[in-house]
Amino acid sequence: MGRRMLAAGVVAAALAMAACGGGESGEPPSAGEGYRVGLLLPESKTTRYDTFDRPYIEARLGEVCADCEVLYRNADSDAAQQATQAAELLDQDIRVLILDAVDAAAAAAVVTDAEARGVPVVAYDRLAKGPVDFYVSFDNEKVGQVQAQSLLTALGGERTRPIVMINGAPADPNAAGFKKGAHSVLDGEVTIGREFDAADWSAEAARTGMAAAITALGAEKIAGVYAANDGTAGGAIEALKAAGVTELPPVTGQDAEIAAIQRILAGEQYATIYKAIKPQATVAADMAVAAATGTAYTGHVTSFTDNGTAKVTSVLLPPVAVTRANVKDTVVADGFYTAPQLCTGSYAAACHEAGIS
Repeated sequence: MGRRMLAAGVVAAALAMAACGGGESGEPPSAGEGYRVGLLLPESKTTRYDTFDRPYIEARLGEVCADCEVLYRNADSDAAQQATQAAELLDQDIRVLILDAVDAAAAAAVVTDAEARGVPVVAYDRLAKGPVDFYVSFDNEKVGQVQAQSLLTALGGERTRPIVMINGAPADPNAAGFKKGAHSVLDGEVTIGREFDAADWSAEAARTGMAAAITALGAEKIAGVYAANDGTAGGAIEALKAAGVTELPPVTGQDAEIAAIQRILAGEQYATIYKAIKPQATVAADMAVAAATGTAYTGHVTSFTDNGTAKVTSVLLPPVAVTRANVKDTVVADGFYTAPQLCTGSYAAACHEAGIS
């Protein structure tokens, strides 16, 4: 209870700083003595988590708390397994938990258990239910709006044929935000011929659903595909190719996975959403240190996000649409990928045409 009261003080201090115009890049909080930080990530089907999120979080924690130890688990899309992992970490006396929930509602039990043990929780990327202390992610409705607008841009004046809409995992609260944002742009502008959710963000689910949509609508009748992330975009593109489509319609995505960027360069995928993971991971690590040590988080101006239990102090970062025209100026310029990583084999010529070398 004492640490929870301390966390409430941290929130108040952070809000006071924000009200005074807290800067975009304040000093990291004081780490204090070394302690254990729990890190729970949701799945490995999306390559970003083990390739980027985990290393960036661990690196930042190493910078601001050199004596801290990170205890990491990945739930492989299993909410029950994540609950077991959380209990294991809490039993190992972690001081703070960074949680990217498999299932936001199911994670409420994890967050409540952590609160009972005096362990603050930083919700990372997905907002869990329960008494969460901090939250860092991107503006999910804005992500959906940017995805949808990129699709409309690609369609141009071709608004008579239907599109297919492939949403994300129903258990992921972010997916609902993406869907809401996308509908706010697409509704009334295009006809949505088929719409479905891809369980667990599975490319296979997207491929199966897209194949059914092709059968129902006709491959030549599909003007474009709204795919909520790059894995589902890849599944949709595979289904289109399997149906004999040689001139692919524009397909959206999200996460800027290397395979998606290569597809964009090759003209197979129209766009993805680049959510700069390093700043997000840095905020999460700094929030964790602030929560663990009872110091104010001042790195970014904060807002509130209502998770149904509390108004959670939050940092929501802006998304960026990436098309072939700005690959060089976004993911390459930021060092997210290097030219040698992208320009392998058959993609070398496409890289050259895009000015990437």
